[in-house]
Amino acid sequence: MRVAAHAEHAGAQMAFLRPGMFCVGGDSHSPTGGAFGAYMFGIGSTEMLGVMVTGEIWLRVPQTLRLHWQGELVRGVSAKDMMLHTVGALGMNGGGYQAVEFCGPAVRAMGIAERMTLCNMSAELGAQTGLVAADDTTLDWLARTGVPRAQLQTLHGDDGAAAREHRFDAGTLSPQVAAPHSPANTRDVGEFTGTAVDVAYIGACTGAKLEDLAAAAEVLRGRRVAPGVRLLVAPASRHDQAQAEAQGVMTVLREAGAELLPNACGACAGYGAAFDDNTTVISSTARNFRGRMGPASVQVYLASPATVAASALRGSVSDPREVLA
Repeated sequence: MRVAAHAEHAGAQMAFLRPGMFCVGGDSHSPTGGAFGAYMFGIGSTEMLGVMVTGEIWLRVPQTLRLHWQGELVRGVSAKDMMLHTVGALGMNGGGYQAVEFCGPAVRAMGIAERMTLCNMSAELGAQTGLVAADDTTLDWLARTGVPRAQLQTLHGDDGAAAREHRFDAGTLSPQVAAPHSPANTRDVGEFTGTAVDVAYIGACTGAKLEDLAAAAEVLRGRRVAPGVRLLVAPASRHDQAQAEAQGVMTVLREAGAELLPNACGACAGYGAAFDDNTTVISSTARNFRGRMGPASVQVYLASPATVAASALRGSVSDPREVLA
C-alpha cells in the first residue's frame, strides 16, 4: 500500500491531506488528518525511515469504533470538551487499536478545526486512528486552499458495516476538565470550580489552532487576567498566528495580558516552557501525565481554550459559559 508522510497540522494547512489518502506521521497525534477523511496514524522514527525509503508499511486492519454525537453544542462548549468527556467515559484504552469514526449531527455541524480536535485526541483513547467522513464542509475547505474539486472525493463507511457504537448528547454536555494526572480523570467543570491556578496555557496542536485562539479571545475580550496568573499562548503554527493577527485575535489576547510563545509543541512536550515546582496549570493540551510539563510536583488540569481563558480571568478553574452569558 502506498503511503505519504506529513506533519499533521502543517500538512493539513498546506492541503497535503485529502479524502481517501493513507498517511503516516511521526507524532502520536497524527490522526488529526482524519478530519479530512484521510486515514492517518503515528509511527516511530525507525518505521518512518522505512516508509520514506519504500513508500510502504504493514499494519493490522483495525475494527471500527463509532462515536455518535447527537444534539447541538451550546456556546462555550467545544470539541475539546467532547473528547475529554469521551476519554473520561471510555478510558485511555477505550479505543483499543480501533479506527474511531466520529459521526452524528453535532460532528456534521463542526468546521474543520473542531473536527481536527476530535481526530487528534483519538490518540488519548488508544485508537489506531480517528476519522470524520468527508462531506461538503471538507471539500469546501480544501477548495479554499487551492485543491481543485475535481481531485476530491467523499468516502463513507458501508451501511450495516460491523462497528461498536457509543452515543452521546452534545446538547447536554458541560465544559469538561481533566484532573492530574490523566486525561481519563475528566468530570464536569463544576466539580473543580474554585481550584486556584498559577498558569493558564493555550498551546499545542490540540488546543491552539486559529479557532481555539478565537474561542479564548471571545472570553477574554475587554478583560484582564487575574493578578498573579500567567496566561501563556503558543499558537499551533505561524499560519494560525498570522491569521489570528489579521483578525485582531492576537491583539485581544495580548491586551488581556497573554505572553506569546513560539509556535512549537512547547510545554505540552515538556520543553520550551516547562513549569516550576508545585505550579498548578490549566492547559488546552491533550495530556497531563505526571512530569510531562515540568517536575513531578506540577499539577496540570486539561480543558478547552475557552475554559482555560475563563480560569485565567478568575484565577481559578471556571466555567466559560458564566463569562460569556
